[in-house]
Amino acid sequence: MRTRTFDAVIIGGGAAGLFCAVQLCWRGVGTAVIEHSDRFARKLRITGKGRCNVTNNCSRDEVLQNITRNSRFMFSSVSRFQPEDTMSFFESLGVPLKTERGNRVFPVSDKASDIAEALIKACTDGGAELATDEARELIIENGEAVGVRCKNAEYRGRVIIACGGKSYPATGSTGDGYKFASQAGHRVTKLTPSLCPIVTDRKAECAEAMGLSLKNCTLTLRCEGESKPLYKELGEMLFTHFGLSGPLVLSASAHIDDLEKKCYYLDIDLKPALTAEQLDKRVQRDFSEFPNRELSNSLGRLLPKKLIPVIIERSGVPADRRVNQLRREERAALVKTMKCLTYKVAAFRPIDEAIVTRGGVEVSEIDPKTMESKLVKGLYFIGEVLDVDAYTGGFNLQIAFSTAFACSQAI
Repeated sequence: MRTRTFDAVIIGGGAAGLFCAVQLCWRGVGTAVIEHSDRFARKLRITGKGRCNVTNNCSRDEVLQNITRNSRFMFSSVSRFQPEDTMSFFESLGVPLKTERGNRVFPVSDKASDIAEALIKACTDGGAELATDEARELIIENGEAVGVRCKNAEYRGRVIIACGGKSYPATGSTGDGYKFASQAGHRVTKLTPSLCPIVTDRKAECAEAMGLSLKNCTLTLRCEGESKPLYKELGEMLFTHFGLSGPLVLSASAHIDDLEKKCYYLDIDLKPALTAEQLDKRVQRDFSEFPNRELSNSLGRLLPKKLIPVIIERSGVPADRRVNQLRREERAALVKTMKCLTYKVAAFRPIDEAIVTRGGVEVSEIDPKTMESKLVKGLYFIGEVLDVDAYTGGFNLQIAFSTAFACSQAI
């Protein structure tokens, strides 16, 4: 087996790995990037529904507030490489960017491929070697990582693990980074989906409303036995054939810790702009216009068509009841259901449908300033392989870039 020697060897040709390679090359560090799939940056090309939400145009503190797991670990790296630095970097590569609602940053072209190709071109222009090969094991000598043994060759140099998580395995994220971490003696925390659609206890009911998108609702995630909500936000969500999805649901999923031991509930407020009392008055006003109509034909101004039978059934009021015959407590039941349509969380969708993986390499074993292992000298971990994750909105890619920048500076 032939041996290739470099200053640094990166396992993983995704966002973190390629970005790190660019930074290293710009500093004159001889770098190889090893990618086992047939295309570099495959996952990056499909992020943001193919548009690539590359970062969030906000402050350091706002980034840290949106990191749901181990944000303190990220303080040093995010402080040194912030969203404005990410934006300047890509624009310096010739990719103009724009900021949209929620401070989400996209390429002006709306093409994730522009971000991917810019990174690849910067790597090759900088002199990095992009190798398609299968990394099989770390080469550790005298407690120090000195290379990677691959299917076709040995690559010698300091080693950077940038393999990603286990989400979207078709793009190459097959969890190899955890295997290498374990080989080096690192602990890997429990791996679960995050930013993932949720299967509910009422699949049939959700299936009836499949395709319905709610634009301005409030979603609250709560855990049975706890008084304080885990998550509460106004925004968009989607009904699917298995349960719930959309931005609010994906963000809420990041707070669900252990479905085997705890019960979680999602409460949807369909009319967050109105108090229960205001909504009751609105209902009375609508009903007064057509007092002889059946209830099932009287909620069209208040609710999407697909949700009307759901709300009526949940409220317990007969659908054929004339609205002028409704008792006060029946009207109150309708209002209560519209203000709090509850679903029990039954499961996550499979991890290959998750945007990111929750869990990863235990961060207490990593130096937050350099991303170097505290157990094995010359071994670094960056990006999603770490036990760090955040909400949607560009924050997870910012984690990738900030950790990669810290690593490149250290090397």
